[in-house]
Amino acid sequence: MHLRLSLFALAAVATAASAAERLTITVTQDLAIARPSETIAVPWKSVNDALPHAGVQHIVVKDAAGRVLPHQVTNVAPEAKDPQRNGVAYGELLFQHDFAPGEKSATFTVEKSDAVVPPFPTRVSARIVPERLDDFAWENDKIAHRTYGPALAAPAPAGSGKEVLKTSGLDIWFKRVPYPIVDRWYNIGHDHYHHDEGEGIDMYNVGTTLGAGGTGIWAGGKLYSGINFTHWNVLANGPVRAIFELTYDGWDAAGTKVAEVKRFTVDAGHYFDRIDSTFTFAGGRPLQVAVGLNKEPADKGEQAKSTFVEDKASKALVQWVAQKQNGDFGVAVILPSAGANAYGADARNAFMLAPATTGEPLRYYVGAAWTRAGEIRSAQQWQRTVADEAARVAAPVHVSLSAH
Repeated sequence: MHLRLSLFALAAVATAASAAERLTITVTQDLAIARPSETIAVPWKSVNDALPHAGVQHIVVKDAAGRVLPHQVTNVAPEAKDPQRNGVAYGELLFQHDFAPGEKSATFTVEKSDAVVPPFPTRVSARIVPERLDDFAWENDKIAHRTYGPALAAPAPAGSGKEVLKTSGLDIWFKRVPYPIVDRWYNIGHDHYHHDEGEGIDMYNVGTTLGAGGTGIWAGGKLYSGINFTHWNVLANGPVRAIFELTYDGWDAAGTKVAEVKRFTVDAGHYFDRIDSTFTFAGGRPLQVAVGLNKEPADKGEQAKSTFVEDKASKALVQWVAQKQNGDFGVAVILPSAGANAYGADARNAFMLAPATTGEPLRYYVGAAWTRAGEIRSAQQWQRTVADEAARVAAPVHVSLSAH
């Protein structure tokens, strides 16, 4: 998910002969750890410069062994016109590679195909859920999430029994299967997905807390957070990556009106989502943003114990929740821009702190895992997973391109 692209390589591709038959992509990285499902992103302009008029339905991405890899081309400007088929409406070509421990380099090719290349099965998705009071839900093959829109915050008409909840907290749906579950769970109703029937369970308690990675402003020893999102926008939707934005209207933070737009980047094969929050407020001085976790997120009726580790080396806050009935789970926040005094808490949330300037994105990562999914089975293993993710964030892969 994290990469740096050589400007020299981009220039070389831009001047490549128009008769090039393939684009070679070389990806290197500096870590000794495994990097499963590393997302490689190449600007579509570089693909088009090397393979003029390459259509998104007529390219094939192959690894060094000649295997065809699932790929995605993002469309960042859907309203743009492209009469000369120069790819001006497109953003990036995306595909993934599993770096083994110690593997420092991998090579791929992009070639034109005369035959139409059909869409690949998607492993990520994001959508508004109007059938459930404007929830917004997203998932990949590891974990699912949701958060809450204006319909849930609206007052309940007399006698309707409508649920009312005002919160900007983020929820978790824990999965034990790799296939999509969001649509099925909404269709079968909460009486089912509050029980583990083999696919997973909705057991995370958000309430009016920050939930799993919600944000607020920390001022004068008090947390000020917004409520339900008011607008949504899906920018990309698989098969490799989903990107969407949620807008939170202004709220009062100790006398300062603050608004927020969160941009989520959700990649297949990852426990962590990347979130870029852009806060807008008056005044020239930064505000302290809290990115937090509910202290007691276990489902009602569980006999649970929640513990936190402040991983200062990784700039992470790591939570483990041991439960009696439904397995244990971990949640974590990674905040690369966190300062020296990065950790705080109030009565209901533990959080990390970082300064935010109006109009400039604040980047952080939020993840979760469940023991019943079968991959992460202990608090120690979860701490290692968080540290590895933080290392990946700090050391993005390097991409170079050449046309032949």
